[in-house]
Amino acid sequence: DAGVRLTGPGERDRIRAIADEHTAALSAADLNVLGYDRWLAALEEGIAAHHAGMVPPFKEAVEACFVQGLVKVVFATETLALGINMPARSVVLEQLTKWNGDSHADITPGEYTQLTGRAGRRGIDVEGHGVVLWRPGLDPRQVAGLASTRTYPLRSSFRPSYNMAVNLVGTDGRARSRRLLESSFAQFQADRGVVGLAAELRRSADALAGYAEAATCERDDFMEYARLRRRCSDIEAGQARRRKSDSRAAVTDSLHALRPGDVIDVPAGRWAGTAVVIDPGVYGEREGPRPLVLTVDRHARRLSLGDFPEPVAARGRMRVPKTFSARSPQARRDLASALRTKEQQLPPSTLPSARRSGRAAVEEVGVDPEAQALREALRAHPCHGCPEREDHARWAERYDRLDRDTQGLRRRIESRTHSIARQFDRVCEVLDTLGYLDGDEVTPDGRRLSRLYSELDLVAAECLRLGVWDELAPEELAACLSALVHESRNADQAPEPRLPRGRVPDVVAAMQHTWAELDRMEREHRVTYLRRPDFSFAWVAFRWARGASLDEVLGDAQVTAGDFVRTMRQLLDVIDQVADAAGDSPVRANARAASRLLRHGVIDYSALAP
Repeated sequence: DAGVRLTGPGERDRIRAIADEHTAALSAADLNVLGYDRWLAALEEGIAAHHAGMVPPFKEAVEACFVQGLVKVVFATETLALGINMPARSVVLEQLTKWNGDSHADITPGEYTQLTGRAGRRGIDVEGHGVVLWRPGLDPRQVAGLASTRTYPLRSSFRPSYNMAVNLVGTDGRARSRRLLESSFAQFQADRGVVGLAAELRRSADALAGYAEAATCERDDFMEYARLRRRCSDIEAGQARRRKSDSRAAVTDSLHALRPGDVIDVPAGRWAGTAVVIDPGVYGEREGPRPLVLTVDRHARRLSLGDFPEPVAARGRMRVPKTFSARSPQARRDLASALRTKEQQLPPSTLPSARRSGRAAVEEVGVDPEAQALREALRAHPCHGCPEREDHARWAERYDRLDRDTQGLRRRIESRTHSIARQFDRVCEVLDTLGYLDGDEVTPDGRRLSRLYSELDLVAAECLRLGVWDELAPEELAACLSALVHESRNADQAPEPRLPRGRVPDVVAAMQHTWAELDRMEREHRVTYLRRPDFSFAWVAFRWARGASLDEVLGDAQVTAGDFVRTMRQLLDVIDQVADAAGDSPVRANARAASRLLRHGVIDYSALAP
């Protein structure tokens, strides 16, 4: 559009030929949806983009043109700097932050070197240039620090998974597998960090001796007096925690009792006011219920226990259309209007005062007898009447804080020593409890698990064992299995996922229940591997398996074409794993059928592409 042309006629012909070669398998309709003409026009001018949101044929064409020197400027994410030899004369960094999957974080020196290391073409350029664009708040010293770093720490993210555990035990037995893990690089790093902690522990021991001496009282043993004070304080704090826990349990029960159509008051926070329950949202014990509500201001949001200091009760009920979609602005507007009308018909809200309810809770519980006895013992202690009591107490408090820190150091040292092997033991305990392992023997269920390499491998194995997917048609199976691979960027803010009618909602509920049971078991064994299944891609997978066009599903998915293709390829991979692990169950044939249904259009090309 700006009239910038960086290529000659011969180069444009070569670019067009490369683009035609890489996109030959895509239909005209798909190319139109992907904006092929606009993309090709820019490519012929020598300007291109390269990022994960692009479909593989477009990215591969850009890479081929870049390697041959046909493209002069590429606007790219770090995907262009990884794994392929694509040097440039100059590299320009727009900013020094990147999305790491959870948040936008500063790039590391290693990432900076990886990106700017593309500057300077071997045998062509004498030097390369790395340019960082200035913006308000940019510290030049930060750039200098990134550019001057020459050594980059290598950190292991290894940890034994359920699939790895059954494969290790099946191959080498539990004892030998444990020894192998203790020889891993991850364990080496953990053990090496203990040296500094041990030195810190020695310094803490010296400081404790000094604090104890400073707290000495002529009247009696002040440390004994301090222990009485601390014990009394701990009991009173525990009493406060119990009150809070009881209150949380009451709130949880009240949220569990909510039903679609209940009109409630949200007492505080950003979404305070009258709201109607759209979906109760009962999930695992860790988070508690998270109801999806619509406020009078047309905001559809999931609430949590933190939004309700007191139990909530329905003020009334109203009709929520079965076809209501939180994604539809018109549907939200209509329901919010009906809610405002309903609100005027209800009696005024009487939300309790948090301060008043807190005092009532204290009066109800009363004073703990042990705390009262300790108070009397404190008053009778010789140190209680010491004129320097509070000075001694300050030193004793310092001693107590440092002593707790010292105990924490000891625990950290103990936890880092043999930590990988201990984690492996806990994973094996979970598998023993569920029957996937029997000591050093891998059970038939364990052999099924050994074929599943998904992030939610144990959830998939349990669903196969329990027959959760047995009655699903191929396209329904594809929808449900998408939860094993897809993960929304902002899951907490995502609306309720749209699901196909029929058997899928019941299977989704069964999968969520299976995950919740495994989540509870993981917490009992102190491991955390299994994230919550995410069904927000289920409708897209279902429609694609039904033969929907790329244009239709991208509108439903609200993702880029590249993200859609990547998720579909991951889904195909997990479907093939499930088919391999399903044995003689009907899931095997349906999984293979689902795989065939998904392989059309841009996915059929991408499944064959390297």
